[in-house]
Formats: sequence, structure tokens, C-alpha cells
Amino acid sequence: MPETTAFGPDDLDSYLRRIGWEGERRADAATLRGVHLAHSRALPFENLDPLRGTVPSLVPADLIAKLVRGGRRGGYCYEHNMLLAGVLEALGFGVTLLTARVVVGAQRFEDRPRTHMALLVEVPGDPRPYLADVGFGAPGALLEAVPLTADVEFHGAGRRHRLVHAPHRGPLELWVLQAHAATAGAPGTSGESGETQESGESGRGVWQAQYAFTLEPFERPDFEVINWHIATNPRSPFSSRAYVQRSTPDRHLLLDGPLLTETHPDGTVGQRELTDETEARRVLDEEFGIAVPDGTRLLPRADWVRSSALGSTLEGGLPEVTS
Repeated sequence: MPETTAFGPDDLDSYLRRIGWEGERRADAATLRGVHLAHSRALPFENLDPLRGTVPSLVPADLIAKLVRGGRRGGYCYEHNMLLAGVLEALGFGVTLLTARVVVGAQRFEDRPRTHMALLVEVPGDPRPYLADVGFGAPGALLEAVPLTADVEFHGAGRRHRLVHAPHRGPLELWVLQAHAATAGAPGTSGESGETQESGESGRGVWQAQYAFTLEPFERPDFEVINWHIATNPRSPFSSRAYVQRSTPDRHLLLDGPLLTETHPDGTVGQRELTDETEARRVLDEEFGIAVPDGTRLLPRADWVRSSALGSTLEGGLPEVTS
């Protein structure tokens, strides 16, 4: 990948301090998994810039300024993964940028555009490439990078994933990342494409398709266009409502508009609705570790909530543009 994000030694030092990584700085599988997990735990997923009408910058210096040295901000898909790509390159890994179709909630894979960003990582001396992704805004996201191997179950930081192949019309193999939900009744798992029910010694649950991708390389200018589209399209979930997530060892927090959802590793879910801007700011500060920029409105108007709920029903799930 031609210098997608060129970071210097000071940038790398600041980043590793920000995520709390004190392990080795070498290009091996253990470091890849460890840095990936530390990033996922330390840096929240948030779309406050698009919500304010600003397109997030993917310029390396701006990524460092906002997500690393800025202190208490996060970012969304392209910011997280472009930042990680530069860090991994600085550590000596090979990185290829990929695009994916987010298929959570979709009846057919081809109904979703390729607007998500993921990373294919080459580890020196290891014949297997790895799938890395610290920018997927969903409870089924990877917390650790996994080898690009089909039909093998991976356990990482309390989550279960696997990669499978699916038929499609293109010339390249289609890979699908699936996440295991602890119970078949987990929110958003019924009737979705790529879902497989199971029960056995490992417990009852469901394999749910998260996104589908091929190994076609993409470049930085491709993501400049995709990033602008997702940040400005009025149908994008990230330009019209707050969408904030944080993963910790014992829970996954999601603020989607006014709805705060807490999901635990055993599949139990708790929800409550935030009704006050002051409370919403406090929750982002205390629970998500985010300093909300002045002038940002976090909670949608009541008429927007009603129309959004109707639109979601008509669409059959998430809007078709998603990161």
C-alpha cells in the first residue's frame, strides 16, 4: 500500500500511549492482535463530526490530532482504520485497504453498497494474511485481528467469529465475516441474510453475517470519496443522528439517537431512552470517554424520531448507506 498514512516515531509513540500498549513493537501476529485489541478498547466509535455537518479528515496529521493527541475523541470507520493502517505500516506490517458491504439487517448482500473499510494485513514470515478492522460500528465487530482462513471459528476477547465464503457474480471469492450471538433471540438477528442457528455444547446461538468483501485492493482516493458520501448523504445513518459505541471487557455500549443500549457477553441487553441534552452529554463524557464539541446537538427532535422509525421500518433495517 503506497504510504496511505505515513506516521513518524513521535506519532507512533503518542498513539501507543493513547491506547495503553506497552508490549513489543515488532511486526508479528501477537503484536497485531494486541494493538488491535488495545485500540478497540481505548478509542470509541463516534460520528460527531458528520452530525455537526463536518466531513472527517483522513489526512494523517489530522487523524493523529483528533484521535490521538486530542485526548477525548473517537471517530468512525475510515478514521479508525486509516489510523491503524498507518500504525501497522510504521511497525513493519504490510497493509492493503479493502471495501466491504455491511449486511447486518439486509435480506440480500447485493442490496448494500461497498462503503465499509477493512484491512488485509501481511505479517512478515507468516504465509497467512489477517483481517483487521477497528472501525466496524457494531456489537459484532472484531476485537482482535483474525487469519484470513475460511470455516474456522476464532475466539478473541470474549467474542466468536468465523469467515465463510458465499456465492456471488464477481470473479473474486466473496468472504463473509460472521459473529456469534449468545442467544438466537438477540436483537436484530432474526430473518437476516447469512444467519445460521446452532445449539450444542457451546450453547444455543446464531451465526450472523456482519459484512461481505473481496480482496480487491482499494486506495486512499477511493476512501476520500466514500468518506465524503457517508458523511454528507442525508440518508446516511451517520449524518443525521448520534451513533456512538464503546467496547469494554464486560459490556458493549451503543448510543443510537436517543436510545442507549448495553449488551453483555452472555447476550443480555438493557436499554433506556435519553431525553435530555445535558444527560446525553454526561453519558458520553462518563460512559464513553468523549468530550462533546460545543454546539453539537446529540438528541434528535421528536418529529425526527417518529419519521426515522417509520423510515427504518420501510427500509427493513438500517439505511442502505452504512460504514
